[in-house]
Amino acid sequence: MAEECISYNYAEYIIRKWEVGAAKLNTFSSLFLADRNEAYKLLEAIIGVQHAMNHHVKLSTTSRKLVGAQELMQIAMHRLRYEFSAILSATRSSNLDSESLNSQDRDRETTATESERAVEDLKSVAECMIACGYAKECVGTYRIVRKSIVDETMYYLGIERLRNSELRNMEWRNLETRINTWLRVVKIAVQNLFKREKIICDAVFSSSEKVAEACFAAISTDAAADLFSFAESLCKCKKVLSPEKIFRLLDLYEVISDLWPDIELLFADKLSSEVRSQAAMAQLKLGETVSAMLGQFEEAIRKETSPPPIGGGVHPLTRYMMNFLVVLGDYDAALSSILEDWSPANVRSTPTKNRFSSHASGGEADASAPEISRRLSWLIVILLCKLDGKTAAYDDVALSYLYLANNLNYVVSKVRSSNLGILIGEDWIGKHELNVKAYLTKYEKIGWSDVTSAATPPAEVAESVELYYAGFHETCRKQRSWVIPDPIIREEVKISLRKRILSGYRVLCKRMNNMPDVIVRYTPQELDNYLSNLFQE
Repeated sequence: MAEECISYNYAEYIIRKWEVGAAKLNTFSSLFLADRNEAYKLLEAIIGVQHAMNHHVKLSTTSRKLVGAQELMQIAMHRLRYEFSAILSATRSSNLDSESLNSQDRDRETTATESERAVEDLKSVAECMIACGYAKECVGTYRIVRKSIVDETMYYLGIERLRNSELRNMEWRNLETRINTWLRVVKIAVQNLFKREKIICDAVFSSSEKVAEACFAAISTDAAADLFSFAESLCKCKKVLSPEKIFRLLDLYEVISDLWPDIELLFADKLSSEVRSQAAMAQLKLGETVSAMLGQFEEAIRKETSPPPIGGGVHPLTRYMMNFLVVLGDYDAALSSILEDWSPANVRSTPTKNRFSSHASGGEADASAPEISRRLSWLIVILLCKLDGKTAAYDDVALSYLYLANNLNYVVSKVRSSNLGILIGEDWIGKHELNVKAYLTKYEKIGWSDVTSAATPPAEVAESVELYYAGFHETCRKQRSWVIPDPIIREEVKISLRKRILSGYRVLCKRMNNMPDVIVRYTPQELDNYLSNLFQE
């Protein structure tokens, strides 16, 4: 009994030594941060008092010793609450957060050691308070301090709660800044901040899984739900519904998809289910909005009414749409997931075909192909048929074919040189490359018929030569403004024309050499020079 009294007296001495009175609040200094050995002596003293209380309560619930021990315990718990808060607050800008959240260079080994020590101290204090019946006070202090740290960190990262009305009224420049900030920090928040808080909670309250889950939910749910609600709210803003903004929404969708395993792991329990639901809803709304925007994009292409270029070059619509599809193809994973969920197959209508729409036949990907392949090839079919319809503006059929060849070649080259080639396939590319050659062949045959027909004359050579020259000059004059933007195709066409036109002219020249009364105005090389100057942009 004497040993117990000495132990109790020593415990009382330690506790009263470190009592936090009203006069000391302004100058409070944590033992755990200043003298850990003395701090753990305090914990031992508190456990000693708890043992004494358990002993005395068995003898009498009203004994003076029990009342004294209870008063001493209150003094001790008052101190521990301040200690607990001090350790938690000290991690606000150092041990537990800064290595991951700040870009400052610090000694990682030192930081890891400090983190482990801080968590160890927090766990010791928590276990002591819980063992002494002060679990509510311990958890309350933990929640208040750590939640404020989470909220401050989110603010530091640039994430703040915005009402839907604020987003709707925000200028696109400011809205895009918000989106960029969100994309930059969402992985930091999930994989660093929330993950770190989960680790700390599980370590500090390792003796009670339920307490750890409740604490983590209390400090992180609001911030995490706000984080993902931004993505959902964005889908309601009209400013993001134009086609070129679709990539911003796909960026958000991709990030949530990438983070989904982390989200499921961190917010796995029932108390954190709100975060999982919010993240899932955000992804669902993003997918729904992207699908709707693709439908709007398709409809806008159908309604486009601008005339074709004067010289049969690549239409601005072709450049715009293919550049759009090339970027879209780079989001293949996200887009595949979205289109599998939001397939528009049931609302498609076949584009109107006309005399130049042979490329639309077989233009779509195979029915067994992935939905993304079928949808992208379908959008290209819409474009090609729209381009077909614009040929009616040309008076010259040959120019119509040159125009179709230029535009289809641009489409094929964009597909071949991007991820679209993988998604749509080599068969599609090969088939449409043949269509390009077919259009060019028709252009040459129709566009130079006045020349080639004169090169195979009847018996009257002089008349044939004049017809040849007249046809050649008129065709060159007419096609002076026609263009072939692709240098490879341009050179191939020139080579083909040389074979088609100059070979017949050489035969005429040989016949004219034996006819002194027929004047040869041009050598084959001079005509070749005329051809060389065609189709320049």
